[in-house]
Amino acid sequence: ESCFLLTFEGAEVMFSVDCTKLKDYFLPAKREFDCIYFNFPHCGRKAGVVKNRELLAHFFHSSAEVLTEEGEVHVALCNGQGGTPADQPRREWHNSWQIVAVAAGAGFILSNVHPFKAETIHGYKCTGYRSQDKSFCIEGALNHIFTRSTPLLYFKPMICEIELESRRISFQVPQVLVDKINRGFLELNSNHPVQTIKEKLMAVLSQAFPLQSIDYCLSLLFQGHLNGNCHSNIFWIILSPEETPSTEEMASGRTNAILFSHVDFYRDIDENVQKGCQISKQYCLRPSLLPYAQAVVKSAAFVPGTLYVFSGPVFRKCLISPYSMPVFHEMVFVCTVNRGTENSCIRMLVDKIKNSIHSLHQTVSGLKLNISLQEAMNFETSELNDFAAFESQLSKVQYFLCMEVDTLDSSEKCSCVGTIRTAPFELTSSDLVVVFASLNLDLIAMLICRIYDWRMLWTLDTRFLRQFPRGELRLFKNFSLYPPSYVHDVSFWVPDGQQFDEVAFHTVARQVSSETV
Repeated sequence: ESCFLLTFEGAEVMFSVDCTKLKDYFLPAKREFDCIYFNFPHCGRKAGVVKNRELLAHFFHSSAEVLTEEGEVHVALCNGQGGTPADQPRREWHNSWQIVAVAAGAGFILSNVHPFKAETIHGYKCTGYRSQDKSFCIEGALNHIFTRSTPLLYFKPMICEIELESRRISFQVPQVLVDKINRGFLELNSNHPVQTIKEKLMAVLSQAFPLQSIDYCLSLLFQGHLNGNCHSNIFWIILSPEETPSTEEMASGRTNAILFSHVDFYRDIDENVQKGCQISKQYCLRPSLLPYAQAVVKSAAFVPGTLYVFSGPVFRKCLISPYSMPVFHEMVFVCTVNRGTENSCIRMLVDKIKNSIHSLHQTVSGLKLNISLQEAMNFETSELNDFAAFESQLSKVQYFLCMEVDTLDSSEKCSCVGTIRTAPFELTSSDLVVVFASLNLDLIAMLICRIYDWRMLWTLDTRFLRQFPRGELRLFKNFSLYPPSYVHDVSFWVPDGQQFDEVAFHTVARQVSSETV
């Protein structure tokens, strides 16, 4: 009866199809399926978990050959068979069908899982218990929905050209940052969450301050002295004397490209000097926009009382963790006020920032969000996240802006997302004080939208940005559930006289693993 109805409606019904060789049953023109369903697969009789894993592995490979790029594969399994946390109770891994790992072998990720409700499917009957015409228990059964994963990409070395000191120069981008340069997340037409947060902050602050946005492009490279002991966190780039253009070239303004070499560790510079290699100029990928803020204050066009705003990506080596990022979008606010009024200016600035973030969070979730301004002197170094720790090394911080979200893991539930500083006296006259505020837009976006891993903000998978319409923030819905994870140990010895640099080691691990670690 069901087959008759399907045929009557124009469907093509086929029997005795081998699920492990699907392409053999369909002409090339008919191999583009949007959805493939396999309800309660089983090898038959008393086949164990190993044989059923093999069946699923062959099925997923076969499905990959006839599924559209954005198609779905639905697999219904009895309670416990899948081996995921969605199964209640959950079987031990070795005693399950390990469906997520098996599907991954064919390039699929588990994107959704929900209860299988046979009663909602008209005329459906579950039979086949031990290859007999008997029903089997489907109480607690789950429907697993798989989509294609994006392939692991390996990026070629990249040369970036910029204008610096009135000359066109080029430098090699550190390999770990190749896929993160010039992504354009802060462009006007961007629907990325960091741009939405930036626009909201600008709109609210413009109601309280005369606001001037710095639109000109800030150089990716910074030349000069960096305060503090943060050298191991910097992506260093050096220019050796033999690569320096001649006086005639500089006078003629020719745009000969100069190749900079990337230096992984700061000590390499010291070693080059010890070997007699003279380093004429030392550059780094900008770790902060604060030096540019100080330059704005010194410019002739700077107007006291106006709030200057500029933003862009900054680059820092850091330890590997879900909330520590080697590149993020920083937003900096600069304002000069009369001495004695800086605290009221700070309070007003922070209040507007808090109102903006609260407003964005309420549109996303009704859960509790607490934002506080805390004095830096009340924090121990061990209490600071990577962002705050680096900021403290860069220059003295008066206040930290912290966000606390109830739903986060307790270890990351309270995060520093911003800093407040006042300028040293040499930048201003005796009657004026400069207030600098810095925000980590990426971290704010993660906390508001409950994005569990900073890598999602930079993914090339279009399923991420499709969740965020232009100008809107939403709770992030993970499209890769329960990914298998593997723990390995590595042991090595450090030669006598050499100090182990943990940040450098993590940077190497991040690069060679294409950020899968």
